[in-house]
Amino acid sequence: MSDLALRTLSGITLIVIALGAAYLGGYTFAVLAAAAAVLMYAEWRKITAGWGFAWSVAGFLYALFPALALLWIRDRADSGFELLIWVFIVTWSTDIGAYFAGRAIGGPKLAPAISPNKTVAGLFGGIVSAGLAGFAWSQATQLPPLLVWVAPLLAIAAQAGDLFESWMKRKAGVKDSGTWLPGHGGALDRLDGLVPVAVITAALVLGGYV
Repeated sequence: MSDLALRTLSGITLIVIALGAAYLGGYTFAVLAAAAAVLMYAEWRKITAGWGFAWSVAGFLYALFPALALLWIRDRADSGFELLIWVFIVTWSTDIGAYFAGRAIGGPKLAPAISPNKTVAGLFGGIVSAGLAGFAWSQATQLPPLLVWVAPLLAIAAQAGDLFESWMKRKAGVKDSGTWLPGHGGALDRLDGLVPVAVITAALVLGGYV
């Protein structure tokens, strides 16, 4: 099986699990969010071993905040399920758009010292993909109009989250945060873009903007 096929199959499996848990909500989604947070923190601790106590605390918060944000969005926000799916769509479409635009177009590297494979074309591909997909879902579900403009900005935040995790791995001298997810690596590799998208969206909800 090719790397792309393996990556696609693993990605679809994760999407189905996430959507099913999101639909059920309650304890089912809470358990999934907690499990993801635990995996993220375990991988963070492994990557940052020997970096000092502050990094351990930062990792705990890095794993905790997005989990709480997702739970808050699902259970407390108006149209919580629809908004949660919007968060997923923006994150996933950013990753997909960046991946295929980067492979198809290539061109200048985005941050070669941090992540040699990421390109400027990938950055804009992710922005366009997230903008279009986020717009389509927000229109279909009648979510607040502000989200139409927020989606492209969150695509940038998602890719910044990806770059941050890439910087951590390069500093630690590792390729992936884990090996349990075929074609993707570990939980941090898969969820690094979701972290800022979830936290910023929850902040918008708490601030009364959404």
